[in-house]
Amino acid sequence: MNPDPKSYRISTRGSLLPTNLILDRQLYKNTSRTCLEELEDQESRNQRVVTDLYKAIVSKDTDTMYRLLAPYLEWWFHGPPSHRHHLIPLLTGSSSSSPSSKPLVPDLVVGFGSVIIAEGYDDTNMLWWVHVWTTSVDGIITEVREYVNTSVTVTRLGLHAQASSQKLGSTDVVAASTCQSIWQSKLCDESVPGLILAI
Repeated sequence: MNPDPKSYRISTRGSLLPTNLILDRQLYKNTSRTCLEELEDQESRNQRVVTDLYKAIVSKDTDTMYRLLAPYLEWWFHGPPSHRHHLIPLLTGSSSSSPSSKPLVPDLVVGFGSVIIAEGYDDTNMLWWVHVWTTSVDGIITEVREYVNTSVTVTRLGLHAQASSQKLGSTDVVAASTCQSIWQSKLCDESVPGLILAI
């Protein structure tokens, strides 16, 4: 029996593949590419949101700040207690600093999906800071982790499956965790405490 040439194509391995399988593979490739592009677009958007927030903080544009921040922002702090309220007055618009002073202009903004990291140095108060912002799917900032005079290393935790080396059975799979360092503070010196943040 000769296959219908319209419904089968030859794969690169020389076997016949149904056309719908070829189309499904192409759809998968296109979908994967589209998903990756969407993630990159989302990450760029999240970086833009955080950058816009810093501009709004410096210019004291509270309307923009309130538009970018969730009404109930989750805030975490790590650093010397004397600097505990370094960021909050700026986010609430109650800071007494003049618009021309730039205590929170980041030297670096980098994104990892919904997590955006900003790092800077405040010359006026002589402190290093790292802010780790988390955004929602719709681009609203829902959480900030503030690290002052603290070296931060960000790691990505994950699981990957691997075949068991023990003789448990041919279908047994062992889940192994991975811990990959993806970012580290660059501006602080070695005299500050270090912290690992897992995302």
